[in-house]
Amino acid sequence: MDMKVLVVDDHPIFREGLKQILLTDDCIRSVDEAEDGPQAIQLSRKGKYDLIILDISLPGRSGLEVLEDLKKEKPEVPVLILSMYSEDEFAVQAIRGGASGYLNKNGAARELLAAIRQIFAEGLYISPAVAEQLTAEVRGRGNKGLHESLSPRERQIMILIARGKTLTEIADQLSLSVSAVSTYRTRILKKLNLKRNTDIILYAIRHKLVE
Repeated sequence: MDMKVLVVDDHPIFREGLKQILLTDDCIRSVDEAEDGPQAIQLSRKGKYDLIILDISLPGRSGLEVLEDLKKEKPEVPVLILSMYSEDEFAVQAIRGGASGYLNKNGAARELLAAIRQIFAEGLYISPAVAEQLTAEVRGRGNKGLHESLSPRERQIMILIARGKTLTEIADQLSLSVSAVSTYRTRILKKLNLKRNTDIILYAIRHKLVE
């Protein structure tokens, strides 16, 4: 099979490195690149891709929001999430959103290629870490936390706050304005019935959203 892959990530050096890894697989014919959601949507409309590899941390709309757009535009195209965030933070949310797999960027190249092959063979790649998260979700479905009501971007910002990032640092990392991040923070506090950043940190630790 000659597969055509689209890589969506806002870091050019990472995209180039990933492209070189992908092209070592004889089944992959070509790799295109997009740096953000709008470009990914535009390319997906023009090209016939066999797989889209998508990061979560993108400028503007988050990767999970872009995932939703991609599945509306091209529901038949599998999307593999490749993220700096660990599986226990976003994997279940990504799978629920239509992703065919979730991998941490710290994984080995052979794991990435194995995941791609499994997606094409079986339609889904579930790593042991993700399987554990899915099992835990099923067991705890009757006792969901308030954070389940957060949007993908709100959840992303909540975790960054819980890790001790300032609003300015979060704005720089996500290519947002400080005022936009502040607005998201206000929404997070309201939805979680909290008052300050320290409450967010304690909430995230209590619900095992961060280590």
